[in-house]
Amino acid sequence: MSTLPAQPVIHEVNTRVWLRETARRTGQAAGHPAGLAEVPKDAWDELTPPGVDAVWLMGVWERSPRGRSIALDDPSLRTAFAEAIPGIGERDIAGSPYCIRRYEADPALGGPEGLAAARAELDRRGVGLLLDYVPNHVAPDSPWVSEHPEFFVRGGAADVRRDPAAFLDTGRAVLARGRDPFFPPWPDVVQLDAFAPALRRATAQVLDGIGRICDGVRCDMAMLLMNDVFARTWGERVGAPPAQDFWPEVITAVRDRHPRMVFAAEAYWDLEWPLQQQGFDFCYDKRLYDRLLHEDAASVRSHLRADERYQRGLVRFLENHDEPRAAHTLSPAKERAAAVLIATLPGATLWHEGQFTGRRVHLPVFLDRRPDEPVDQALRAFHEHLLARVHGSGMRTGRWRLLDCAGWPDNDSARHLVASCWSGPAGRFLTVVNLSGRQAQARVRLPWGELGEGAWELTDLLLSHRYGRSGAELLGSGLYVDLPPWGAHLLSAEAPGGR
Repeated sequence: MSTLPAQPVIHEVNTRVWLRETARRTGQAAGHPAGLAEVPKDAWDELTPPGVDAVWLMGVWERSPRGRSIALDDPSLRTAFAEAIPGIGERDIAGSPYCIRRYEADPALGGPEGLAAARAELDRRGVGLLLDYVPNHVAPDSPWVSEHPEFFVRGGAADVRRDPAAFLDTGRAVLARGRDPFFPPWPDVVQLDAFAPALRRATAQVLDGIGRICDGVRCDMAMLLMNDVFARTWGERVGAPPAQDFWPEVITAVRDRHPRMVFAAEAYWDLEWPLQQQGFDFCYDKRLYDRLLHEDAASVRSHLRADERYQRGLVRFLENHDEPRAAHTLSPAKERAAAVLIATLPGATLWHEGQFTGRRVHLPVFLDRRPDEPVDQALRAFHEHLLARVHGSGMRTGRWRLLDCAGWPDNDSARHLVASCWSGPAGRFLTVVNLSGRQAQARVRLPWGELGEGAWELTDLLLSHRYGRSGAELLGSGLYVDLPPWGAHLLSAEAPGGR
């Protein structure tokens, strides 16, 4: 078992798609390998470049045949599939990885033996394994539906007549279909009852089993199970909330058996801090994502003024399987600037397989094939160099601090810059990023009083450029920076001859 660092770098992989492409590249029959156990070692190496601490194998669990049939009959989904891959056939539609029948590794991926082999390959590289957990709902053909109707939000015959899209008559019970409070019900899943004591115990048991075969879980739409959110969504159907919230009860029970197991939450609606308090190690930082894509540097700086402890519990990303590809939403220069920023912030960092090579097509998760796209070798080299240098420097083992960028009365371009630093046993490091399409200058005053007045050498970790500066300048007027549009500095500070 790998112990993940306090601020892990995670590489998300669409497992079925990646396996299929790996098989095609290595000449395995019909483009379909027997499973994860047959992946060649160089494919694992490519997935885990230096600086990656964990791989999230998205979509390993047994998908629902019934859920797949529902998807095949959905005109809107079929349109989305055809837009992603014109002419796609039914054999390429695997069904949703979030419509789970059972938490058993899919036989199409090699079953439990294949997953165990994958974990062993990652462990040999010192890389951890993350898997999915979907706490809000299960597939309509999950064994729980027939065996444990008490786990679900219930309805009655009148509900089915009134709103058949929102309720499922199993013949034994009427169960609500899964939903969140802002959208219509999802037709392919059945809603679990977060207030039911039996469901909470069953959830802990499933997570206990998952914890035996991986190092952590990414919990889908985790905020839906919080007492206040769940009560607002379901009202009188589920009764009064229990005294204890869902996640503290479940996570505590699981951590009794797996104390090092990492819990990461997909979270929205500004509920990241409450979920951290309820036991999650990390929560999605969707606010930073939105600000980087659609707002300016001032908005990003405002977000980064939050307490460092809170920020260490966030997951920074520029894309994932739910969001459009970064190469589609960002210009090449802006993407590189944003990547430098998130790679050097506190918290976990999430990268999506294909992001490094410039993939542009956002693939629906139902599909197990994606279109061929050219590999941007320069972009791959940039990302792999960035991850390796940040990891090799050890900067994120220290303490982080947001810095001010000072301009002049006749030059306000400093407002386009975001600067921060790390300091600790590994040394002193400074990041300055220009989040604009224009040249920007500023003075960045450094908080390292120990610099004194002597000479210091600043080394750009990305470009290997070296700059000599005096401690008096760095502590006085500050380091002068002049960055091109979407430019960035990633600097280490050392006294000549060593730290």
